[in-house]
Amino acid sequence: MELGGVNWEILLYALMPFAAFMYAAVGHGGASSYLMILALLGFAPQEIRPSALILNVFVSLISFLNYRKAAVFPMRLFLTLVIFSVPAAYLGGRILLDTGIYKQVLGVLLLFPVLKFAGLFPVSAQPKFTQQPWMVAILGGSIGLLSGMIGIGGGIILSPILLLLGWTGVKETAAVSALFIFVNSIAGFLGASVFQVELSPQLWMLLPLTVAGGALGAYFGAKKWTPKFLTYLLAFVLAFAAVKLIFG
Repeated sequence: MELGGVNWEILLYALMPFAAFMYAAVGHGGASSYLMILALLGFAPQEIRPSALILNVFVSLISFLNYRKAAVFPMRLFLTLVIFSVPAAYLGGRILLDTGIYKQVLGVLLLFPVLKFAGLFPVSAQPKFTQQPWMVAILGGSIGLLSGMIGIGGGIILSPILLLLGWTGVKETAAVSALFIFVNSIAGFLGASVFQVELSPQLWMLLPLTVAGGALGAYFGAKKWTPKFLTYLLAFVLAFAAVKLIFG
């Protein structure tokens, strides 16, 4: 398949590991970027979702293992979130959206990492609201449902909200988001597997490359540095893709 004179396989093998690197560096699995790349290259939604979720499971787990020792893990908050998000993600995975609607919703969701990577999401140093169980439950359930429908782990939505509410610091947010993504990606994949879609062999070949990119990103993000310039660049690319997906 040619895309503007460039073989799509070359684009896949270059962009997917890079996306995994960048997302894992900030405690995410990268599903939103995987979805963007696969959607723009013409893959069908029923094939995009399980592919992105499989990659998400591996990359988010690696990210969590690197971030879990960088901060105190807020276990109570995490458990309350996933108790409601996991079944919701499973149900969302069983919902197959129309291709046009799918791309528009994905385009809107891409705005979350754009704002975050561009540093435009406000971060509260003090909690704005006391953590009430019902608030955490609604947050987890709603993000889980949307995540399963689209094929993401939900970290791109959860992390800016946690920072905005002041419930967790930057390192704690990265750790919670990574593990949140991991469990929701598994639930979403199990839900989406009801459609029994056969994945392209090329996507299976991408797995080790993408996981390797995620491992490097998680290591550097948790222990070495924050790639500010590259995150701004990624924000620009995601913004461009969001506009293209929303408006066609």
